[in-house]
Amino acid sequence: MHYNIAQKSQLDARELLLLDQEVRNQGKNMLVAYILWFFLGSFGAHRFYMKKTGSAVAQLILTITIIGYIVSAIWVLIDAFLLHGMVKEENQRVEGRIIDELLGQKHFNNAMRR
Repeated sequence: MHYNIAQKSQLDARELLLLDQEVRNQGKNMLVAYILWFFLGSFGAHRFYMKKTGSAVAQLILTITIIGYIVSAIWVLIDAFLLHGMVKEENQRVEGRIIDELLGQKHFNNAMRR
């Protein structure tokens, strides 16, 4: 979501600090995602963490069967390269939502002052 940069320019320093803190609180942590991938990847834990429940359940079910486990193992290796983008995308989505909330609140406060 590239529109975040244009919207960020409308925020003051206090709001930018608040935005950063809220993204850290509500967003996904890259380290946690990779730890889940490393230790519990074949069970889809990293995908559950990223709120990709459908594919996480599919990965979990595949892991139960022998042939499915081979497919799941390949899938987990591919996820090692995709996980970084998943985390960034989710954090950008969270950031966009928070920016919208801050700007909405800012416009509401300005309208109330008039």
